[in-house]
Amino acid sequence: MEHSLNIYNSKSENREIKKVTWVGLLVNFILAAIKFIVGILGHSQAVVADAVHSISDMVTDIAVLVGVKYWSAPPDKDHPYGHWRIETIITGFIGLGLVAVAVGIGYNAIATLKEQSIQTPTWIAIIGAFVSIIVKELLYHWNVKIGKKVKSSALMANAWHHRSDALSSIPALVAVGISVIKPEWAFVDRIGAIIVSLIILKISWDIVFPALKKLSDSGASVKEREQIRSLAMHVKGVKDAHAIRTRNVGRGLFVDMHVLVNGDITISEGHSISEKVRDEIIKNGPDVLDVVVHIEPFVKDEQN
Repeated sequence: MEHSLNIYNSKSENREIKKVTWVGLLVNFILAAIKFIVGILGHSQAVVADAVHSISDMVTDIAVLVGVKYWSAPPDKDHPYGHWRIETIITGFIGLGLVAVAVGIGYNAIATLKEQSIQTPTWIAIIGAFVSIIVKELLYHWNVKIGKKVKSSALMANAWHHRSDALSSIPALVAVGISVIKPEWAFVDRIGAIIVSLIILKISWDIVFPALKKLSDSGASVKEREQIRSLAMHVKGVKDAHAIRTRNVGRGLFVDMHVLVNGDITISEGHSISEKVRDEIIKNGPDVLDVVVHIEPFVKDEQN
């Protein structure tokens, strides 16, 4: 029985990924320019730091645009399991990029916190932060929608990069507002920049840690393995299922398992059962890409 698994991005899905990412790249360029200009004119380090964050978003947008061409390619001789780990690597790259941005912003804010001649931010600095919050939150929801649809971890990571920009603009907005209302508290702008860096660090950890787990060949959770076994056991003719092994390859799981059937059935019947097990798990399992089923004879006395 031939199978054609729908586990690779179609041309239409790739177009959706590219479209949402190209829009994000353009928006990030415009936002970065606006925030740099109003941040410098408005003497706000927090808003300038937020502009740097938008530039880092551009880098990750480019990484997604380049990467989608490769990670969605079908298996070849050198990559029999496909190229999904390229997407995981890019996801990790996005997270690490966020770490670098957070460290740079935090260091600069702390280094200048005790400066005596801190210029008081002006109202114009608020414009960049306010626009960023609205636009980047909209981009986040659009990227999440497409990311879930095509099951792309890199696009989901990029979505969170957009949201981190929106979230980081909130303390920047508050810091500028406080500094303008009470000029003697101009140092709050630096504190806002530090808060921005901490928010970005938290988001980067949430992106990098799962990516590292996948790259270290982590498998399915106990709950997911139980779900896989339960699906196999519901197939008619299956007496038992064990030796379930899984590996995470980016978009989902590859599974291999042993299924026990009556020992007196024909090879053809055993093969048919294994195909039904495979189909059932791929259809209803936890993001399963493919299943290799090893058929064993069920011996009742050995199961007691």
